[in-house]
Amino acid sequence: MRAMLRNIGVLALIVATARGAIAADAEPYGIEPGKSKAAFSVQHIFVERVTGTLPILSGVVSRSGSSIIPESATAVLDATKLETGDPDRDASLQSADFFDTKKYPTWTFASTKITPQGPAAFGMDGTLTIHGVGQPEHLDVVVRGDAAHPTYHAVGRIDRHAFGMPLTRLDPTIGATVDVTLDIVLR
Repeated sequence: MRAMLRNIGVLALIVATARGAIAADAEPYGIEPGKSKAAFSVQHIFVERVTGTLPILSGVVSRSGSSIIPESATAVLDATKLETGDPDRDASLQSADFFDTKKYPTWTFASTKITPQGPAAFGMDGTLTIHGVGQPEHLDVVVRGDAAHPTYHAVGRIDRHAFGMPLTRLDPTIGATVDVTLDIVLR
């Protein structure tokens, strides 16, 4: 737990350094893990789509004043609890053949740029780290609720090959593009 908190602190410092100084009036809000979730969907064997979820362990969204558009965001996901509804597939995905969750138990995201796209929507660029490899990614985010209780629905698409995982005999049957969604509730 202490190592995880230290990693979160380092991640927050990296984000603050990358973005320059966050506005003095920006207030950090913790992500509510029990109410927030991450989901993914990937083509499998050219016919079906495999869907799954990962718990969000922690994260911080920093906002200024009554704005619902954040100035920065971070999240830590628990790859060891990845679920697709098939225990054998879950074990395979957590093995060294894919995500190697014993070596890389968490995935992280840290925003680098947030671009408002209206009063309740924004684009978020950031670095997603999976399997020890950080890659730039983009999320389109819609905000629901009000300034007191905003919720965030983010969608994106990642190339699973970009994260340095080894190719396996199953690789030709699995799509390269993974659709991701995140539903974030603040404390």
